[in-house]
Amino acid sequence: MEFRDYYATLGVSKSASEKEIKQAYRKLARKLHPDVNPGDKKAESRFKEINEAYEVLGDPEKRKKYDELGANWRQYEQAQQAYQQGHGPDGWTYTTSGGPGGFRTMTPEEFEQMFGGAASAGSDAGGGDPFSDFFRTFFGGGASGTSRSTRGGRGRRRPGHDLEQAVSLTLEEAYHGAMRRVTVKLDGHSRTVDVRIPAGVKDGGRVRLPGEGEPGTSGGPAGDLYLRVRIEPHPRFERHGQDLSVTVKVPVTTAVLGGQVEVPTLAGPTLKLKVPPLTQNGQRFRLRGHGMPATRSSEAGDLYATADVELPRTMTDEARAHWEALASLEQ
Repeated sequence: MEFRDYYATLGVSKSASEKEIKQAYRKLARKLHPDVNPGDKKAESRFKEINEAYEVLGDPEKRKKYDELGANWRQYEQAQQAYQQGHGPDGWTYTTSGGPGGFRTMTPEEFEQMFGGAASAGSDAGGGDPFSDFFRTFFGGGASGTSRSTRGGRGRRRPGHDLEQAVSLTLEEAYHGAMRRVTVKLDGHSRTVDVRIPAGVKDGGRVRLPGEGEPGTSGGPAGDLYLRVRIEPHPRFERHGQDLSVTVKVPVTTAVLGGQVEVPTLAGPTLKLKVPPLTQNGQRFRLRGHGMPATRSSEAGDLYATADVELPRTMTDEARAHWEALASLEQ
């Protein structure tokens, strides 16, 4: 059995704060999650490794014990080898400082008190257990809840991990709000969750579903499920934060003389826009409050209409005469 450097697994230093460890884990989990890498065994293996590392380093007590273990790993290894050669009572092969020779064999009670679990993997840890022999030996199981102590007791109460999943919306769905049925996959099992996505959600925003993440262990609370929103491009509207922009055709006569044009909206009905005389091509008009709807963190946006002045595509003799008369006035 090899010593596992959990700090290296998460890419953090031994002096990293709890926040830094959590951030490193979440970044790697998003990158290596099986849903993001279907069929990639290497990514699946790395995903299990970072989960195991976070199971230890994310728990202050386990992290402390792990740091103590790291400094004395060779002594533990030598004691295990000694037991395999026929030494050590009752199958307990690990040592701690003390006794006449500087070390003594730990009792089962001491080992359980120190590491909170079984000294060996046992039958509970076989099959689909995602944790390594190293973890099971020194920490007695993990978040999957499959390992128990040799005395049959429950493991430490631990909350489940948060999960994240992508979901796509049209701009209309983001404007009005939408329902989505998402599939959550965990340990070879799947379940569906119906989600109400609120109106006004932003591209890249996250919708939180409390308790829909990974189950906790030993009565611990489940993690949360976060839906990362991706809004698809729209053929006519563009979004800038909570504001919307749209191009509106304006006949050249209306642009010159003034008048009204209709402006489309995501709400459905069109709006009447008063165009002043001598409106220039590309001129923008603001329709306050007709952008994306308000959310808990932002106010309703505005709609900006950009004038696209249309020149005539055909011309009658009478129309030509009028344009020629207009041209003569400009000379």
